[in-house]
Amino acid sequence: MAFLAAAIQMNGGRDKGANLERAERLINEAARRGAEFVALPEVFSWRGRRDDAPAQAEDLDGPTLTLMARLARDLKLFLLAGSIYERIPGQARSHNTSVLFGPDGARLAVYRKIHLFDVDLPGRVTVRESDAMLSGSEVVCADTPLGKVGMTICYDLRFPELYRQLAFAGASIVTIPSAFTFPTGEAHWEVLVRARAIENQCYVIAPAQFGPNVHGFADYGNSMIVDPWGRVIARAADREDIAVAAIDLEYLQTVRRNLPSLTHVRLSGGHGH
Repeated sequence: MAFLAAAIQMNGGRDKGANLERAERLINEAARRGAEFVALPEVFSWRGRRDDAPAQAEDLDGPTLTLMARLARDLKLFLLAGSIYERIPGQARSHNTSVLFGPDGARLAVYRKIHLFDVDLPGRVTVRESDAMLSGSEVVCADTPLGKVGMTICYDLRFPELYRQLAFAGASIVTIPSAFTFPTGEAHWEVLVRARAIENQCYVIAPAQFGPNVHGFADYGNSMIVDPWGRVIARAADREDIAVAAIDLEYLQTVRRNLPSLTHVRLSGGHGH
């Protein structure tokens, strides 16, 4: 079985309405190009000052995800709402939450980002995601007619044990909606995305933010789709763009058959899979 997937690249800012209009236009364009699985980047609906985040957080049935559910249903596609700030009752902080919708508009899976990015490089950049976010704790692999989809977000990419758990849960596709900063992105983004695909023999769909952001630094972009052999089969240009590629699950099985490394795992609780 093969189908087209799309990784949407955009530059989100403080204007939620403008971000959602842009996302809707790009989702429609991806559908027009034949994509049956469309993925948006991390925090696609709003990016602003951490102080403003609590006011922008929404519930799972709030306006942003209601719109995403409608688009999935109207366009009859699987839609990954990259991530939003999800309101937590009684908390100032939010979850960084990725939601997968099916072609009937139903919510198939909810993943809350486990690994939060805190870094302080004096004179260069300070990012403290934990100031605004609470980490999740659940590994999420969604069962869909297109195969099992393992859900991750951005900084999770640096923690291979999460991806190995998803592989053992049956994931044939892994999603990594992201907003990688330029210096770390230039050094590590592609090699890590390809490594996660190679070592777990799965397709990786990695939609990302690009360009200058509200925090005063640039995001790397390079949204991509990578096959189970580690080849980059689609990559976004350095602008608002859509990377589209075929996901071929028969090819995935061929890779796993020809190089059966997942059956040889001996450590990290993976023995016997």
